[in-house]
Amino acid sequence: MSKNNTPIVKAEGVNASEKLLTQLCDKVFLKLWAYANPQKKKGIELCDVLAVFENHVFIFSDKDPSFKSERANKTDFEKWESWKSDAIDGSIRQIKGAEKWIRKNPEKIFLDAQCTVPLPLTIDKENLKIHRIIVAHGAKEACKNDSQNNINGSLAIAYADLKDSKKLSETLAPFCLTLPKNEVVHVFDSHNLKIILGELDTVHDLLWYFEAKEEAIKKYTYLSYCGEEDLLAMYLTNFDEESQKHYIGAKDEKFDGIGMEEGFWEDFIKSGPYKRRKEADKVSYLWDNLLQKTLQNALDGVLIGDGNIFKGETAMSKMAKEPRVSRRIISGNMQNAIVSFPTDPNKLTRHLGCYSSFYPDLMYVFLQLSPPPSADYKTEYRPVRRILLEIACGVAKNKFPHLKTIIGIAIDPPILGKGVSEDFMLMDCENWTKEQAEYYKKENKETGFNFFETDNLETGKGKTYEFPPE
Repeated sequence: MSKNNTPIVKAEGVNASEKLLTQLCDKVFLKLWAYANPQKKKGIELCDVLAVFENHVFIFSDKDPSFKSERANKTDFEKWESWKSDAIDGSIRQIKGAEKWIRKNPEKIFLDAQCTVPLPLTIDKENLKIHRIIVAHGAKEACKNDSQNNINGSLAIAYADLKDSKKLSETLAPFCLTLPKNEVVHVFDSHNLKIILGELDTVHDLLWYFEAKEEAIKKYTYLSYCGEEDLLAMYLTNFDEESQKHYIGAKDEKFDGIGMEEGFWEDFIKSGPYKRRKEADKVSYLWDNLLQKTLQNALDGVLIGDGNIFKGETAMSKMAKEPRVSRRIISGNMQNAIVSFPTDPNKLTRHLGCYSSFYPDLMYVFLQLSPPPSADYKTEYRPVRRILLEIACGVAKNKFPHLKTIIGIAIDPPILGKGVSEDFMLMDCENWTKEQAEYYKKENKETGFNFFETDNLETGKGKTYEFPPE
């Protein structure tokens, strides 16, 4: 990790709705990869939240106009058109402007109004993939009052070809958005914003949902639904065993359009599989907390090390790529290792775990090492721990030759109640030489720790279900 002496102060959003969006994005994308109220010129905002991860850029526009007194003398249709002009059309204009700026001037994005603090992340201009997201508030009560079937006040949405969207709009309006298929914009509202970003709360879980949705929009003549949460319920309950992916739509190819009624989400969250999934995921947030602590240290300018956490591929960015189910498995293994750590305060004791990633060529090495009572923590114990972590990663590569990357994580055993630090390292071992293999084999023996060679070595395999069986 890099030593960054300049703290980065992130904006929190201008109003209540922007602050909520910022908090949710900080959880999904983690603190390092999402920024509220970025600026393109002095006093000119780019968008409401910008998230950047690898070659993906997520542009959020948050609007909160309402059906207030200035619309009082208008018909329902006129009120809807006026609100839509402010909340939807206004957001689309902002997003298109932001997208144009990002594609042309990715290096000219700033975190402050005076444009003195540049966005600390690098945007991959050549391989850019833009995701456009509108958060539209203000119409919840109007939507509920318009139809007794709209129990949550969610926005009904329909995607169709440009030539059909006007006709569809006249048929469904008011209180249904019709959007073109060629430039997909995702629209969340006051009810389902927290649902979508709460259920899909890792960058890749959200990304996979967007990709599945965009694929369905492209495939079908139209895609319509009564609330984004209902579409999410379809996505989570549709799973293709062959591709090992969730999908939106129907297996039967005879369907050329998809329409969904209200209530899919309400039924889904009452089901046993959903409740078991939420319970099983609780342990996974150990992973998120570990990442967020280190990322906050980077933003505060107190992180030390020899890498740049803001640029390129790092241990943090690799860890952030893990989807929720994978975090559940790894965190469960880590938690078991933590509670089973030997608690002899008079001995230098260690525990090493090795855990598979969602990505088959990546593995995590988890080292707990108790600080000796007589050793100086900063000058003696911490440097030794880093060396041992590197050796353990090298030995893991020797034991599992197929690996291309190993992430090392070292901590003070939490069970001792004295933990104050964590170490992370990324070992790129795709081009592993004979000399490297021999070096780590030799170091493993000379340290006397004999990683992966002790008599009490345990190995295991298991199968995990996103929705655990009863």
